[in-house]
Amino acid sequence: MDNISIDTARHFLIRSPGKGEVVQTHLAPRKDNEVLVQTLFSGISRGTESLVFKGEVPPAEYQSMRAPFQEGEFPGPLKYGYISVGEIKEGPDPWPKHLTSRTVFCLYPHQDFYCVPVSSVTVVPPDVPASRAILAANMETALNTLWDAQPVVGDRVVVIGAGVVGLLIAWLCRQIPGVQVSIVDINPSRESVAKNLGIPFLVDVPHDANADLVIHASGKPDGLRSALDVAGMEATIVDASWYGNKLVSLPLGEAFHSRRLTIKSSQVGQIRPDRALRWNRDRRIKLALDLLREPKLDVLISGESRFEELPEVLATLSNDSKGALCHRIRYSTSSRD
Repeated sequence: MDNISIDTARHFLIRSPGKGEVVQTHLAPRKDNEVLVQTLFSGISRGTESLVFKGEVPPAEYQSMRAPFQEGEFPGPLKYGYISVGEIKEGPDPWPKHLTSRTVFCLYPHQDFYCVPVSSVTVVPPDVPASRAILAANMETALNTLWDAQPVVGDRVVVIGAGVVGLLIAWLCRQIPGVQVSIVDINPSRESVAKNLGIPFLVDVPHDANADLVIHASGKPDGLRSALDVAGMEATIVDASWYGNKLVSLPLGEAFHSRRLTIKSSQVGQIRPDRALRWNRDRRIKLALDLLREPKLDVLISGESRFEELPEVLATLSNDSKGALCHRIRYSTSSRD
């Protein structure tokens, strides 16, 4: 490890709601079953991390919303995040056979160096650049949502919310034969992104859609209310949004009741029971990374900043995220400065 000190690391710390900083911490020596990872890129999970940063995680959800390598407790101080792509600098001897490449994805917070068990990293396919692999967690969420939604050949599908997860859901649906999919977002700037992915875009919900399936991913209560308007008779609405401590009011005396609609929650932390017999999180994240071979998906990365800028970037995104999709954080690999 040429001129790289591994006894200290820098990580992003949420000091208190709305206040974050990059701090230095002691890095314990690597254990025999661990790898030492030098981070190349991390990603901001804009919806969840914004709510965490602002201290809007309900106390009842403190345990369920813990990230795999979180340190500290909600609302802070804590180290939080789960999108990290890096290069293995040291590992066990003998070298694990499954680590055919040293570029890996890990559900780790924003930190420049870290040690984790070998089982906690997933190899990034050689034809997926590290800069795109940060979309893996979002792709995993989109996959899990589709497993919950179960679209079939010929369905009319409306996705509400053209954020990263919504766009990935629509992109996956589009590849099912005969499926007619459109995506709705009040932000017109998302149209060009949807167009690049071959997805029809609308700024208003199509009230004549008579959709077989509606997937809501806007994170806004208004979006879920709009989903009730476009769902056809006996249709299913899958809500992939998380609202934190916000209350959601729905007009359940209207279309929901008369059309016998079903509203179903989808959350990436659990795999639906009929798939869990064969699938686990390791297999799911590998599939997510495989799907990122498509270069067009780079359009989902709307900005990049240096690690040192992360406190200001997250503060801005959590209060004014208009136009932002996935924001990539870049780490220097040549210097600790």
